[in-house]
Amino acid sequence: MNLNQLITKSIQLDKGNPDAKRAEIREYFLKTWQIDELLYTQLKSDEVFYHRGDPLRHILLFYLGHTAVFFINKMMLAGLIKRRINPDFESIFAIGVDEMSWDDLDEKHYNWPPVQQVRAYRDMAKQVILDVIDTASLSLPISWNDPFWIIMMGIEHERIHLETSSVLIRQLPLDEVVSCRFGNVCQERGEAPVNNMLQVPGDKVELGKPVNHPLYGWDNEYGTYTENVKDFEASQMLISNGEFLQFIQDGGYQQSAYWTEEGWNWCQFKQAEMPLFWRKNGDDFWLRLVAEEIPMPWNWPVEVNYLEAKAFCNWKSAKTGLIYRLPTEAEWYRLAAHCKIPDQPQWEKAPGNINLEYYASPCPVNTFKSGDFYDVLGNVWQWTETPITGFPGFKVHPMYDDFSTPTFDGKHNLIKGGSWISTGNEATLHSRYAFRRHFYQHAGFRLVQSDEPLVIQDEPYETDMEVANSCENMWGQSAQSNFHQQLANAIRKEIKGLNQMKVLDVNADTGRLAFELAPDVKELMALDFSARFIRMPIRLQERGFMRYIVRDENDLVFYREVVLADTGLDKDTERIKFMQDNANNLKPIYTGYDLIIAPCLLEELSCPKQFLADIHQRINEGGYLVIASDYNWEHNHIKPECRPGGFKKDGEPVTSLDGITEILSEHFTLESNPFNLFKYEWLNSRQQLQRICEVTIWRKK
Repeated sequence: MNLNQLITKSIQLDKGNPDAKRAEIREYFLKTWQIDELLYTQLKSDEVFYHRGDPLRHILLFYLGHTAVFFINKMMLAGLIKRRINPDFESIFAIGVDEMSWDDLDEKHYNWPPVQQVRAYRDMAKQVILDVIDTASLSLPISWNDPFWIIMMGIEHERIHLETSSVLIRQLPLDEVVSCRFGNVCQERGEAPVNNMLQVPGDKVELGKPVNHPLYGWDNEYGTYTENVKDFEASQMLISNGEFLQFIQDGGYQQSAYWTEEGWNWCQFKQAEMPLFWRKNGDDFWLRLVAEEIPMPWNWPVEVNYLEAKAFCNWKSAKTGLIYRLPTEAEWYRLAAHCKIPDQPQWEKAPGNINLEYYASPCPVNTFKSGDFYDVLGNVWQWTETPITGFPGFKVHPMYDDFSTPTFDGKHNLIKGGSWISTGNEATLHSRYAFRRHFYQHAGFRLVQSDEPLVIQDEPYETDMEVANSCENMWGQSAQSNFHQQLANAIRKEIKGLNQMKVLDVNADTGRLAFELAPDVKELMALDFSARFIRMPIRLQERGFMRYIVRDENDLVFYREVVLADTGLDKDTERIKFMQDNANNLKPIYTGYDLIIAPCLLEELSCPKQFLADIHQRINEGGYLVIASDYNWEHNHIKPECRPGGFKKDGEPVTSLDGITEILSEHFTLESNPFNLFKYEWLNSRQQLQRICEVTIWRKK
């Protein structure tokens, strides 16, 4: 099947016949799967799968496996399937890389399988997904609590990686790829057209996707935000390669005055002289596409990172005496409304070079016109001045709790408008994707002139309620007592020789226990299932402070700031490493520990019995296991067969401690009598939930 046969539009999830909708989603999935695999046919051999397009991202094999594993992991989490296909694959291919400190990019930690095994896994996963599509309950409208929302989540996730993987392939050496296997490259090339600044009238802009919107959306799209956008001018076209050449020829990459501090540090580190995808041969410039190089098309949009785009704006401002910058998110939406850009799936034919409907490459910046402007939608993404954050009313989707919030750090800027390879959700007006400012996507920019001051908040307060409440419980002054502080004190009292121990905390949450124990241990690995939580202690570790907002009475909120030095826990923090992983499916690297601590973990696992049965494999002989739990097995709707206790067997009661003892006794002895610690959870300034956690300390035989 060729690329043209795989073109789709986003599926409306609110109306129609259920059987027809099931068939439509099935076809949407199959075409997504096929187009993703078609992309990788551009690799010259299977050996190339073990190469990195970017040294800061995984090898390409990871992404081949990742999109399939994502489906399986999410369907397991949602209860749509009962068993895994390959737990090892579903661990090593689970978590991607965004240069976050909890990302694991150390190749020593991975034993990458043969490509054929990954392809075989994809085939098995495909059949499992199709079985779920064919049998899962479906009713309309499909909302984000429905089983088919998880299916759509997997499909749209794969479409994101279609684009990001194409960028990684584009960064491979030319002799490792094969051209003309994916789609048709645009053949129209010429000199750069004159790019004028045109007026855009201001207006009230209402952002945020309604909860009843008919198309699938990621959690960051929802909420409500209103901004009164003032009149501004925007460049009629995206900045072309020809326009950007003037910046290069004027020494733009050699003059720090044009760059932000972050930008100049990047420029110096990379020793950058031109955009990443430009090549120079003598006096001639060439442009690297995904799988081939062509003579420089000066009338195509330049593709740069945010730092380069901002430097160009500053250079243009210095040369003209006018103030140029990038648009804000709200200004981009105002431009789209002004140009009457239609949204999917209302268009008969895409109103721009998007959705793979025209080319498998960019095209001239004066090709697709809407009103008086070109490329408002499509061709290449457009960098904005706006760091991504959630709109008021933002809620995390429980099945993908770290899709958005790890990027709410002031370091990820929004890109708008989509590119030639943007499909599905990416090709909708509500899409909100953000990348690190030095990252490359198929992204360029257009200029804006405005007299309005640009105000950017780059040290945001955490607004995720669950995360903020965790911060308050662990670091705030509201709780009657600090559970993790008490637990650390108990560990110091009961376990000798901590200073020589390698320690694993398998439920780090927002990190209080790790910081408490850091001065007492040799090294400490702190894991959490969700990056939403561990990014907060990472911020404490890197910046020395963090901020969050907790809700009180109705609309009242408290703004909190925690300074690590003020807590006295700023010593020896280099001994801590925070990572993301699933305690019920830990990577093999997490082994050889002298002490493993499971604070309030068992009741959060899908199968605590499995964790208890396997954990001895990761502890050295004579090492310790510390468990703290309130035995609330209803917390995560844990199936009865996965609970260690809290039931009757042969007519007799089996307590949770009885069950834990039975499982652990083969490999462990109970070191001391169990004891209780109180754990208080913030609800508001007048209400706290009290949990009584039983602490047991076990020693491996």
